[in-house]
Amino acid sequence: MLKKLGSNVKKLGEDVQVLLIALRDPRTPWLARGIIALVAAYAVSPIDLIPDFIPVLGYLDDLILVPLGIALAIRLIPPQVLADSRTVAGQPGGAGRGLKIIGAGIIVLIWILTIIVFASLIYHLLKEKL
Repeated sequence: MLKKLGSNVKKLGEDVQVLLIALRDPRTPWLARGIIALVAAYAVSPIDLIPDFIPVLGYLDDLILVPLGIALAIRLIPPQVLADSRTVAGQPGGAGRGLKIIGAGIIVLIWILTIIVFASLIYHLLKEKL
């Protein structure tokens, strides 16, 4: 069971990479682009249909809606665009590596900004008390 779950998660990651490549292809229809953008926005948004702090149910909407959105976007992309995107995604050192570097850079930037904001807040709070 865990092996199947692991392969499904890996396939989902590959599908996300394929969708990001297809998003930049001019042959991708606008409806598919909109679905991809909505799924990405929902996945990273702090606002969910069911808040994450509710045990189990909080992550259930993410576990259902995001894969369904990805599946819908894949169905809306023309087969030739999807095949070309899968080829580009499968190339070693190709677009996949660049996407990972960009994603890691964005995460590092968010952490740095968060640290700066909290450090500034703590500094101002301590300055007022002294």
